[in-house]
Amino acid sequence: MIGRTAERDGLLRALRHPESQFVAVYGRRRVGKTYLVRKTFGNKFAFYHTGVFDGPFREQLLEFRDSLRECGLSDCPDLKDWRGAFAQLRRLLESKPDGKKIVFLDELPWMETRNSRFVAQLDKFWNKWASARDDVVLVVCGSAASWMIRNVIDGYGGLHDRITDQIAVKPFDLAECEAYAERLGLGMSRTEVAETYMVFGGVPYYWSFLRKGAGLAQNLDELLFAEDGKLRGEFGRLFRSLFKDSRMHVETLESLARRKAGKTRSEILEDVPFSDGGKFSECLEALEACGFVRSFDALGKAKKDKLYQLIDNFTLFHMKFLAAGSGTGPDFWTSTVESPLQSTWKGLAFERLCLQHVRQIKAALGIAGVRTNVCSWVRAPDENGNGGAQVDLVIDRADGVTNLCEIKYCRGPYVLSKEECAKLLKRRDVFKAATRTRKSVHLTMITPEGVAETPERHFLQSELTLDDLFRP
Repeated sequence: MIGRTAERDGLLRALRHPESQFVAVYGRRRVGKTYLVRKTFGNKFAFYHTGVFDGPFREQLLEFRDSLRECGLSDCPDLKDWRGAFAQLRRLLESKPDGKKIVFLDELPWMETRNSRFVAQLDKFWNKWASARDDVVLVVCGSAASWMIRNVIDGYGGLHDRITDQIAVKPFDLAECEAYAERLGLGMSRTEVAETYMVFGGVPYYWSFLRKGAGLAQNLDELLFAEDGKLRGEFGRLFRSLFKDSRMHVETLESLARRKAGKTRSEILEDVPFSDGGKFSECLEALEACGFVRSFDALGKAKKDKLYQLIDNFTLFHMKFLAAGSGTGPDFWTSTVESPLQSTWKGLAFERLCLQHVRQIKAALGIAGVRTNVCSWVRAPDENGNGGAQVDLVIDRADGVTNLCEIKYCRGPYVLSKEECAKLLKRRDVFKAATRTRKSVHLTMITPEGVAETPERHFLQSELTLDDLFRP
């Protein structure tokens, strides 16, 4: 298995524990949660069931009954409600030999239909029966991460404080994608791995479709731009499976896609036809929990001005080239290689790639253990058009230093000209004046292949390359 060491260790600790354990596994859809659980336990489950997407109450119970029969309870009767379903599950487990009994309930949010009282009966199953034993490992899993957090992990009902461990399964980083590409025999250079990541992020499911022997442009045309491309309709499928009504979520993402540095809550609401209230709060929480959006406190702004930023690569690619209709034809990506369209997109996508690998950037800077606030920074010009500035990535550090990171995507070493250097120095001065910081402000350049040796290079305090982003 590629990566997932800490996640596997968490599951195996639950198996070795002398008492019954209740583990919640969550993360965005397609990230490999089910694969992780199945591979870690070798498919040795006393009971394994997956909820039915968009299935009504009766269908959920029918499938649960079939799973009970497949796992050994051949005389399981028809089920009328979840109370009876969990009673039959107890009967199945009591019939098993001595030893740990692993119960895996996958896609848990799909099982909770309106007025079904599924969570209440799961609570009863755990609190009144399983937790009183020492041989049950209950693993629940869900792609609707916000539902899992709200109803299982942080739930205020009977499940409150009952979870013994929670495991967040996140997308692969660049190093893990490189290892996965090697496992698939794709023969990718680090540049191609990075550019593939700019499209698909670190979602293993999407990488698994890449065809051996084809370049990235060919693969994108076949998977996304061809009329029958296997991932052409993935965006719609993804959001339908995560949210029962995804309209608010999609329109919120469309609003955020229009400004790469992020928007405040009030700025998003100016774009979408929804009122400011609990539903909208749940929407933002859900998008953040699923990894589509990140929130952060902007430098020099009040807490109420928290920014929300769209960071999911596949969503941004879909909105730029598929939803907007700017990418058409089965050979669109191949025919626009090295075009200004792709060059502009790669520049923005590389900025996002760096933001997704701040841990590796901090390690390369030697500040892995330092507390930081990471954000983009924008200063609007005054009425005379002076004093405006924008910084791709700011790493504001607790050790008295702030890194202003300038991110450039290019082939070959980046040539820092006199004019560009002057702009960087001016940007640093505007940042110091606007934030009134007393910290040292370092100029940091991040490029694929480093900065060419010119006199202007020495104005930089540090520089990083693509290889630094591949740190494990």
